[in-house]
Amino acid sequence: MEQQHDGDAAKGTGLLSRIERALSTGTAAYLPGNGWIRLTLPLDDGGPAPVTVDVIADTVRAPQGIVYLLPGGGLNFAAEFFTPGGPGRSNLAHALRRRGLLVVGVTPREDAATAADITAEWGLAAHRRDLAGVVGALDSVLGLPYTYAGHSAGAVLALDAASYDTCPRLRRVVALDTTGPYTGDLAVRAAATRDAYATQLAQGVTTVDPGLAAVVAKAVADPDGVSPVPWPPDPSRRFTHAGLAHYAMLRTAALPGPANWIYVQGHGAGSYAFGPTPAEDRFAPAHTPPAVWHAATSALGSGLVPTALMRDLAAVWAGDGELYSIAWDRIRAEVAWVNAELGRGDRPRGAELIRAAGNERVSFSVVPGYGHGDVVWGAGAAADVWSRF
Repeated sequence: MEQQHDGDAAKGTGLLSRIERALSTGTAAYLPGNGWIRLTLPLDDGGPAPVTVDVIADTVRAPQGIVYLLPGGGLNFAAEFFTPGGPGRSNLAHALRRRGLLVVGVTPREDAATAADITAEWGLAAHRRDLAGVVGALDSVLGLPYTYAGHSAGAVLALDAASYDTCPRLRRVVALDTTGPYTGDLAVRAAATRDAYATQLAQGVTTVDPGLAAVVAKAVADPDGVSPVPWPPDPSRRFTHAGLAHYAMLRTAALPGPANWIYVQGHGAGSYAFGPTPAEDRFAPAHTPPAVWHAATSALGSGLVPTALMRDLAAVWAGDGELYSIAWDRIRAEVAWVNAELGRGDRPRGAELIRAAGNERVSFSVVPGYGHGDVVWGAGAAADVWSRF
């Protein structure tokens, strides 16, 4: 059991005050916990929406290093890394804090933006520059070894940032369930996805709204209600709200959309069986309870993803050396790449490219039976996933 004393809390507050001064912008909010304290600081740089930094500091031990947690597309730090994986269970932020790390979550500015704020310039390079500004400011006052750890789009950002970061204090990159370049037919499909997003941008469509928060909220508020979405066995009928939410989570790859094909199965592992009617469908998540999905999606801001970011991610998947690519040969830090079998699957090409360039400190593993989001929210993720990095 973690204990907190006034003197310990003061230690944590002192460290966070130094961080606040280093970033020197926005209105800070402090939240004391049991053995820890949290700082939330929007970085007001005059743009239409701020990058938000969350810092979780232990109030008993001084940190031995820093881990920068980078959320996936449409997510933020609170939703992705501060949502417990069920009653009595921890979250990834606290798990890493207990390892002696200062946890710094960097939420991209689209989380605090409206659709009108987001432009065609909010691609992967802009996200990397925002992250570099935070890392540079904190490195100048803390001087601690650090790790980039991201999930999904955040993992691509972590890898891209590492390819530009020459600081000797960058020690590791943790990539959770993400994709480097595909090969063969999947590379061709990725190129088509890249072109689809590029066309949307040319038409003035600057945002993608996955809509998961609304779908999950409806499933909680009115599970038996009739959704507007056709039911695959009989398109004249409609999913229930609960059925639609579970189908979207457990069978994401079956949904329409330019990028849903990248999942082997879905955001979560589990079973979904159609019944004689939509109300009789049967579904059961294997690792992440519905209450956790609801808690996570309820913590979202806008939930929007910039179309430019999706275009750049698809260019990485396609191995596009012109529109956007990662310099795999420049990644010199240790890399721990952990994928989910039913999420992004056994696609090690990115890790292979890093290793082929002479970096032998690269591991790639696949967690059996896990979906894309289960690696951060699953009830057993601490033992099955987090123990791998």
